[in-house]
Amino acid sequence: MSDTLNRLAAVIESRKLANGGDPEKSYVSRLFSKGDDAILKKVGEEATETVMAAKDVRAGADPSKLLYECADLWFHSMVLLAQFKLTPQDVLDELARREGISGIEEKANRKLKMREPDERQD
Repeated sequence: MSDTLNRLAAVIESRKLANGGDPEKSYVSRLFSKGDDAILKKVGEEATETVMAAKDVRAGADPSKLLYECADLWFHSMVLLAQFKLTPQDVLDELARREGISGIEEKANRKLKMREPDERQD
């Protein structure tokens, strides 16, 4: 995993309230103090801003606008992962697991896993 992601994940982890994070001094600590719903809302906002930036770039805007919004989305996604005791390495491991598997096949397998055992088709 990239050193940047490792360093950022460590900083995010250090901002958890249980690790001494102070919501008065840290934006990330403040997000953690507000709980899951606040973090989820922020990820949703950043995802929407990323989509809008991509549309702007498609219409001729500077591509750096999309890069900026993607960075915000990745950052807030990392906060969300940390909230649920997951890491960027977990995401990279999942991507590696999927490597070489058709996206269509992977999605079909995911749907099969979500069905109840008696609903699965043989």
